[in-house]
Amino acid sequence: MKSLIVFCSTHGTTAKAAHLLRKQIEGDVIVINLEKTKLHSDLELFDSVIIGGSIHAGSIQGKIRKFMKENDHVLQRKNLGLFLCCMREGEEAFKQFDNVFPHRLREAAVVKGLFGGEFAFSRMNFFEKIIARSISGSTDDKSTLDVEAIREFATTFNRSNKFLPV
Repeated sequence: MKSLIVFCSTHGTTAKAAHLLRKQIEGDVIVINLEKTKLHSDLELFDSVIIGGSIHAGSIQGKIRKFMKENDHVLQRKNLGLFLCCMREGEEAFKQFDNVFPHRLREAAVVKGLFGGEFAFSRMNFFEKIIARSISGSTDDKSTLDVEAIREFATTFNRSNKFLPV
């Protein structure tokens, strides 16, 4: 099985999650950060695709939105996984997930994950710090990255890959 993990990471949290996930996905796995690298491969070369992003000012990164829109028809035929890194929890996190991933892709996904998030003040610009401080009430770095959720996502994803037609 050949899998692609494509993501955007503004401050590094989604990159951490993508690389932790990569270590747990079976088969050949390629990881691409769309913030740094343009995808030059044909998605038809992959059996599975995992898409990840994070929330900034209530939305996922534009490059992830563009990737999903441009590849919607191919992604719906793949063994698809979707994950989001965000600081919201519970119902608010689920609402954010539903708002950033198109309905058709959410329906096609074999696994969906909420991996928590981080406020890394040292990597934020002035305006991001103001927003993060208003949300968290603090200026200290904070991490809620959920390693167990990443492991569970990988386990479910690996199980679904075993049932793909050869």
